Amino acid sequence: MIRIVHTVAELRAHLAGWRDRGQRVALVPTMGNLHAGHFSLVGLARQNADRVVASIFVNPTQFGPDEDFARYPRTPEADAEGLARAGCDLLFLPTVETMYPLGAAAAARIRLPGLAEVLEGAARPGHFDGVASVVARLFNMADPDVAIFGRKDYQQLQVIRHLVRDLAFAIDIVPGPTVREPDGLALSSRNQYLTPEERATAVELIRNLRTMREQAAQGLPIDGIEQEATERLAAAGFVVDYAVVRRADLTRPESGNEAGLIGLVAARLGRTRLIDNLEFDDPGTGA
Repeated sequence: MIRIVHTVAELRAHLAGWRDRGQRVALVPTMGNLHAGHFSLVGLARQNADRVVASIFVNPTQFGPDEDFARYPRTPEADAEGLARAGCDLLFLPTVETMYPLGAAAAARIRLPGLAEVLEGAARPGHFDGVASVVARLFNMADPDVAIFGRKDYQQLQVIRHLVRDLAFAIDIVPGPTVREPDGLALSSRNQYLTPEERATAVELIRNLRTMREQAAQGLPIDGIEQEATERLAAAGFVVDYAVVRRADLTRPESGNEAGLIGLVAARLGRTRLIDNLEFDDPGTGA
């Protein structure tokens, strides 16, 4: 069984009971339409805490005016069943009014200069302001001991780490590995929008990231690696936002010989925008 709560008061009441018993609490924030990648985060949360809370909230403030907020799939019943099977104890399912009691337009916002303005932030202006703002609200409401975020949204993970350090949240951030299909495509709620032909093409994302990793290991110039990756993806039918090599903090490296590099790509295939990344030094992330 999984308990479902909709208000902050209900959420805090359950959490208070667990804390009175000295139990450690993990939070897994999601936007719903859950898949095996999300459920793996619940399993990781269970390894790091006594109790696991998941939240499902499709956050309007992180969607741009031309993005798919209304189209984003909402499947709360199936999500709750999946979370229960994965070992989640409590589902927080708030409304927009609960998350933004003064209205989204009047809501306080958090802005992260620099980190939130490159790559995804440049392609989707204001996106990470919305992410940081809603995560800060969830952290305030749940006050977890640990929070779990997937590595697939790598820049988001770095934004959350920045948020926690800057605002002194007493929360451990634990990253979960990217879960992939057998052919290497990263699991994503947006994959369901792909046609069969597009799905066959989508695997070019991870193939290009692997090639970028190989070229970096050979010491090839970063500009050339990025240009070739962009050209390969465009030739496959993608409209490319970026295909880049960065340090872990998302600054640009001087050469591919540096340790700790990561490749990141974002591209549109038909109506669907896909992202992926590959940490070059970590064989466990690459598939």
